[in-house]
Amino acid sequence: MPIVSAGEARVDYQVRGSGTGVLFVHGTGFGAEGTWGHLADAFADRRTVLLPDLAGCGATEDDGGELTVERLAAQVIGVIEDAGGEPVDLVGFSLGSVISATVAATRPDLVRRLVLTAGWAGPDDEYLRNHMTVWRALADDADAFGRFGTMTAFSRNFLNSVGREQLEGIIQGNRPTEGALRHIDLNLRVDIRDLLPKIEAQTLVIGCALDNTVPVPNSRELSTAIKNSSYAELESGHVVVYEKPAEFVKLVQDFIFQD
Repeated sequence: MPIVSAGEARVDYQVRGSGTGVLFVHGTGFGAEGTWGHLADAFADRRTVLLPDLAGCGATEDDGGELTVERLAAQVIGVIEDAGGEPVDLVGFSLGSVISATVAATRPDLVRRLVLTAGWAGPDDEYLRNHMTVWRALADDADAFGRFGTMTAFSRNFLNSVGREQLEGIIQGNRPTEGALRHIDLNLRVDIRDLLPKIEAQTLVIGCALDNTVPVPNSRELSTAIKNSSYAELESGHVVVYEKPAEFVKLVQDFIFQD
């Protein structure tokens, strides 16, 4: 897999398929493969799919310091430039939406279309602030950290549908790694409200109606703040890429395959 230097980081990323680039940006704690790997082939038959691991995930290495939106955006920009420098369709999930919006606002020359899923813009949502604060405080209890993160990441219906054995496996995979904790710390500081009016790319914002991690009004507010933005909402918990994969893929395909 290619590795590109971006600031203080050496960013590891996957490349699949061929054609116009579509880059997927993962969220808190889980890297590109864990977030997007099961969906990538739905795009790789028509596009070059780029799957970077941001600092704190996978084989990407950095100095271990405090993460900022700007540092992670620079890592995405580095991957786009390393892959040829042509404009890509940029698809973000959760924290990845925050990063993707930042890239689109600061480097409009690199973003063709933009998809923001289950994202947010600033620190005003007290539910979100308290959620992240409690999650971060559970770092010393791996089981509680995993159960809280899983319980709020998925809707009740999804949790009840997968069976206890599979659910326990999901919980075990949701661990308080150093990278996950660095991401949560960043989540508590995020504020990109001043950047949203600068986004020029045609944008699709996807909200999750049953989201207990980043409540859906945050997605609606993102859409309102971005010109040339359309909005869609799915009946899903936060991790829509697993709860409603087919519906999510269709929304994104219909948006980025318009021409």
